[in-house]
Amino acid sequence: MLDTAPAVRKTPDRKVSGTAGRRRRPRVGPYLLIAPTLAVIAVLMFWPMIQIGIMSFQKVGNRQLRGEPAEQVGTENYDKIFDDPFFWQTLKHTVLFAVVAVSLTLVVGTLIGLLLHQLGKRMSSFVAGGVMVAWATPPVTAAIIFSWLFGTTGGLVNWTLDLLPDWLVGGGWNDYNWFSTPLSTYTVLTICVVWQACPFIAVSVLAGLKSVPGELYEAARVDGSGPWRSFWSITFPLLKPIFMVLLVMSIIWDFKVFTQLFVMAGMANRDSFNLSLYAYSEAFGSLNPKLGMGSAIAMVLTVILLIVTALYVRVMVRQGETR
Repeated sequence: MLDTAPAVRKTPDRKVSGTAGRRRRPRVGPYLLIAPTLAVIAVLMFWPMIQIGIMSFQKVGNRQLRGEPAEQVGTENYDKIFDDPFFWQTLKHTVLFAVVAVSLTLVVGTLIGLLLHQLGKRMSSFVAGGVMVAWATPPVTAAIIFSWLFGTTGGLVNWTLDLLPDWLVGGGWNDYNWFSTPLSTYTVLTICVVWQACPFIAVSVLAGLKSVPGELYEAARVDGSGPWRSFWSITFPLLKPIFMVLLVMSIIWDFKVFTQLFVMAGMANRDSFNLSLYAYSEAFGSLNPKLGMGSAIAMVLTVILLIVTALYVRVMVRQGETR
């Protein structure tokens, strides 16, 4: 006889947890650990930024510094700076300097990093330590050193150029003032900033190169690829996240350069101002300070840097989604 009993479908056993159906409670521990750091950042950075943002919509001068209440002026400070041709001149100086300085910093730093990677372990560590001396030099010290090197009185650069044939570099270098025009001033400033910043780029690139498998370069050499082709086919794609971080950091650093330019050019040479020096001159550079105007210029610079950072984060998120 055929068995006509209905077949019983076996289902796998499921473990029933006592917390099934309940929402997982958020873990409070990690937030408690980072709370002190967030508090310090809020006190030292966010609160001053909020104060500057509020002050940019006010008229703040000597009277307000003596205790009188600030006068609310709305967007008057922003209207003044956007209508001022000098603001656009300083913005142009800031952008052009950042483009040149960032490009040279990344190129020179990458070349130094590639050179260090070719050295032996001991020699690479020794040279990297020596190179980092420039990175550790305070900006004020570096600015004073380059002011002496390019100075009109006993400057080593002018003395060296004056010794060269006139047909090669021209004449009259003995008393040439490098800080009299914006072009020559930013030339010295670019050399100073690149000299200070490229060691960090070099060491970062060197650390990234240590993580690249050597078999990839060996396979590339077997296929007949030269150093240039190997860099763009292997090194750059693998180190692209590092280059992106270094690019954004360099843009932020070079956009807000202040100390070196202040020491080299001073407050008298307004033709060489960038946004940072312009904001300082409006806020503190006269007997009648305009803290509202200076705050408005500082907020414009902050917004530009936030846009750059937001673009970087967006690119990194997209790269993470495509992997």
